Amino acid sequence: MSPAPALSLTGLKKSVPGGRVLFEGLEFSAAPGEIVAIMGESGVGKSTLLNLIAGLDLPDVGRIEIGGAALGEMSDDARTTLRREKVGFVFQAFHILPHLTLAQNVALPLVLGRAATAEALKSAHDLLDAVGLGGRGGDYAAQLSGGEMQRVAIARALIHRPALILADEPTGNLDPETAAKVLDLFVEQARTHRAAAVIVTHSEKVAAVADRALVLSPNGLSLRHGR
Repeated sequence: MSPAPALSLTGLKKSVPGGRVLFEGLEFSAAPGEIVAIMGESGVGKSTLLNLIAGLDLPDVGRIEIGGAALGEMSDDARTTLRREKVGFVFQAFHILPHLTLAQNVALPLVLGRAATAEALKSAHDLLDAVGLGGRGGDYAAQLSGGEMQRVAIARALIHRPALILADEPTGNLDPETAAKVLDLFVEQARTHRAAAVIVTHSEKVAAVADRALVLSPNGLSLRHGR
């Protein structure tokens, strides 16, 4: 029996101010541990789609479920709670808070979820070690390279064992060698923690490691490749 989807999108339509339809009839699902790449031309709505999946915006029409919970049937507060508990983010611009140590940055999702600070920091140090930054928990963002900051971002996205990881161009600002290492780490951690992952990317190398690469267009999503 196939596992229940971690993410399910049905009949999504989204317009922008002025009435232009970005996409409609969009449907897909992702299973636990599955990595899906979303590709497409600039301006087609890839980042908008991530915002919809995260519940930061709502579609004009359609249904989005994370772990069986329908975002459109929730209050703003309930969607915020679901994001905090079930979703991890890896942003292209990292968003590492400069006034917090690396361990504090990574621990933040647990602290916001009201975990004990000492336990959250211990988990953060363990995960920093897993991403190759052991012993660096007391450092600050200013002491890091771009690749190291992306590793911190991945650790922060994974620390609360989310059911779903959303990543916007996670290797976009990195040199090829660092990008390859970060991508391997991302895939390994997503598989290990059985998190479904949706990655917006222009990179053929990122698309190649995904279970499916989908191309977004105004008519929805079409399969580019899959296995």
